[in-house]
Amino acid sequence: MLDVLGLEPGDERVYRTLLGQPNSTAVHLADVAAVSQAHVDKALCRLVEWGLATRSADERFTAAPPAMALGALISQRRDGLRMAEQALVTFAEEHRAAMTGSSITDLIEVVTGVDAIRHRFLQVQQAARTQVRSFITAPFVALPPDENTAEPMALDRGVLFRAVLDRAVLAEPGIVQDAIDSQRNGVQLRVADRVPMKLVLADADLGLVPLAVTPAGEPGAVLLHRSGLLDALDALFETVWRTAHPLELSGCAGESPLTAEFGPQGPTELDRRILALLLAGLTDLTAATQLGLSPRTLHRRLRHLMDMAGVRTRIQLGAHAVRNGWTEPL
Repeated sequence: MLDVLGLEPGDERVYRTLLGQPNSTAVHLADVAAVSQAHVDKALCRLVEWGLATRSADERFTAAPPAMALGALISQRRDGLRMAEQALVTFAEEHRAAMTGSSITDLIEVVTGVDAIRHRFLQVQQAARTQVRSFITAPFVALPPDENTAEPMALDRGVLFRAVLDRAVLAEPGIVQDAIDSQRNGVQLRVADRVPMKLVLADADLGLVPLAVTPAGEPGAVLLHRSGLLDALDALFETVWRTAHPLELSGCAGESPLTAEFGPQGPTELDRRILALLLAGLTDLTAATQLGLSPRTLHRRLRHLMDMAGVRTRIQLGAHAVRNGWTEPL
């Protein structure tokens, strides 16, 4: 747990033992912690050096108060991260200045192979400071959405994620649950009839565009640095985003599993997901499959929603649902 501060697991174990055994010798701590004497001796030396423990003249050790000792380490690490962030801004500006007037080979990096594309895909998201924008199409070249480990880490840093899904992606197995999980974490999703390409943008500085398979049979991609081409992709994303249909699937955190029961008033969470998927353009069969329903159950629920809305056609139901907020999560 304290490895983020630079402590090794063994150091932390000895420190926690020392918290409950003040004024102890190294021999006693080794017995209590069930570790070797040599290990305890090394850990105690590091703890004293870091200010997490004190040593008396008779070689007895006492843990420093955690609020004081660990608080100081946390403050130092926080100050160091702030300095690193400031250095990042300086380095980024220096890099942009150096790239001005650079040749095309300096602005575009060709990436070949699944592993290399996956590595760059994660790196681009890790480099983002304010936002990540992406076009998502099938098939997935680098890795499927549920394996994107960089997304939750960036979200924790306060990075905004916006993604436009190609409508065909919603037919991929498990994609609806992945979308629900992403929305719960704060990702904004929209759906377009057709997304022009795969794309991921980090701020206005980096862009990764997967391309066609190479003659050798390996997938290829290009990593773009700030340039006129990257500006064009930036504008393309915003244009597609404005015209795409918002996808609202996530329910309240900790909600109970979806059932086929009808709510006493208004549409249930399952009804809202059905409407969201159908308004996004999925067929009845695909929507039912994604939600684990039979087509007959889905049709029965749609009939109930039409009766509830007092309409006769699905087009009228869609208009009523949008006007009355039926497609928004509970």
